[in-house]
Amino acid sequence: MIRLRWFLVGVVSFGAIALLAAALVLLNAHGFSAREQPTAVEGWIARRSRSAALPSDARGRTNPVPNTPEVLAEARAHWADHCAICHANDGSGDTPIGRHTYPPAPDMRLPATQQMSDGELFYIIQNGIRLSAMPAWSGGSDQDAQDSWKLVHFIRHLPQLTAAEKKEMEKLNPKSPDELKEEEEAERFLKGEDINDRPIKHDHR
Repeated sequence: MIRLRWFLVGVVSFGAIALLAAALVLLNAHGFSAREQPTAVEGWIARRSRSAALPSDARGRTNPVPNTPEVLAEARAHWADHCAICHANDGSGDTPIGRHTYPPAPDMRLPATQQMSDGELFYIIQNGIRLSAMPAWSGGSDQDAQDSWKLVHFIRHLPQLTAAEKKEMEKLNPKSPDELKEEEEAERFLKGEDINDRPIKHDHR
């Protein structure tokens, strides 16, 4: 009975603290703007909520995919094509989208990410994080799981990423229509074609 009483006191106290923290956040908020940096209270609540919501068996999972140069190469290409738009090729989060999400994309080279277990990283890649810009990438297939485990290896490699690897990844980043046009014009120029010599369309109606 005494244990139950203390448990209920703990639940009520935690709820009161959470409500107080939420009130402080709302008082200091500027509407729904994503331009503001998350407060320390928001960051604390988000980290605690993420940790509490993570299934206990997920944290202890080990990576079944061997860490080989081939696996890292595949993960590097996958990251450049799917993840770099928010997280940057080097994991810094320093991209137009990564800087302006709420919360901003974290620098994944830092201890806050690197100290997470492989199972935690895998779970986040597969399932995403609610109320953030992190989507769930799992489609439910074994191949999706394999790709996510490979990305875990690449995340561990981010602090040691070389300049040559970054350069290689730039070729694999998705291109905007303007960038594709520039590349096409550069290629035509190198072939000796006049990029200002546009074909004239005739309307024969």
